[in-house]
Amino acid sequence: MIRPTPAVLVEAFADVPCRGNGAAVVLLDQPMGDGGLQAIARSLNQSETAFLLRQQDRWCLRWFTPTCEVPLCGHATLAALLALGHWRLLEAGQLLSLWTRSGPLPVRLDPPAGPNQAAAGSVVLPSAGLLAAEPSPPLMRLLQERLGVKPTDYWGSSLGYRVALLPPVAPLAVMASVAAELQGPDRAGLVLMQSLEGQQPAQPHSVLGRRADYQLRFFAPGLGIEEDPVTGSAHALVAPFWLERLNTASVVGWQCSPRPGGMVLETASSGMIRLSGTGHLLWNGTLQVQADGCGAESWAALQACA
Repeated sequence: MIRPTPAVLVEAFADVPCRGNGAAVVLLDQPMGDGGLQAIARSLNQSETAFLLRQQDRWCLRWFTPTCEVPLCGHATLAALLALGHWRLLEAGQLLSLWTRSGPLPVRLDPPAGPNQAAAGSVVLPSAGLLAAEPSPPLMRLLQERLGVKPTDYWGSSLGYRVALLPPVAPLAVMASVAAELQGPDRAGLVLMQSLEGQQPAQPHSVLGRRADYQLRFFAPGLGIEEDPVTGSAHALVAPFWLERLNTASVVGWQCSPRPGGMVLETASSGMIRLSGTGHLLWNGTLQVQADGCGAESWAALQACA
């Protein structure tokens, strides 16, 4: 049976249209099987599509790229939070946990800063921690050719992402995409980041009234994402490094992709980082989709991921 299903597209970590990272959010009224979810995500063709389903007294959340389900996605979690506010299923100031493959993720919907201001909220994500590693010779050559520098540090992570720290002089913001040339583990997610200390861009990057402390770009061709515009999971991963390096309680991260955006980050609890930002609702409507009545076990399993 084909039925209308509420859906929105939220540009997460942005306060104006056509910036930040777009995520579709679909509100299900019954479980749907993995094949149906993947087909919708492929058709909507966003870096991630978030699916929300209320089961008993809990909200469950899953994320799909156009090619696969992923265990964690920051910007689509913020998009799902703001969508719940848009649908009036969550009030400003209300705390909630979204049950996911990465466990329950605390979220909070914040009131807008003023009239006609973008919706705001915060999400808490796990930070996997950086693990010292050696960059491959092909990556070293690629960065030397594109940026004229070599990374000063390089790490792996249990999340699967690799992270390279670049000197502040590297022209990261204007570098052409390196996705097609990445090899080996770097294809599953490569973060290139640098400090903004001492830099004075023509248009200073700011989030929620605060100037950015660092910036990064994220490439993940192995996940079907050539370049992700604003990546919450990547910022959560590197936030402890910047918090310690800058010796501060919170930092502002910026993503200098072709669709830029950013967030404020602070420690929420051991191993967890709170990301605060805004989002812009680009479109609102309904999908005409086939209810397949499948996938109940997959959705129920989320509630065991504590």
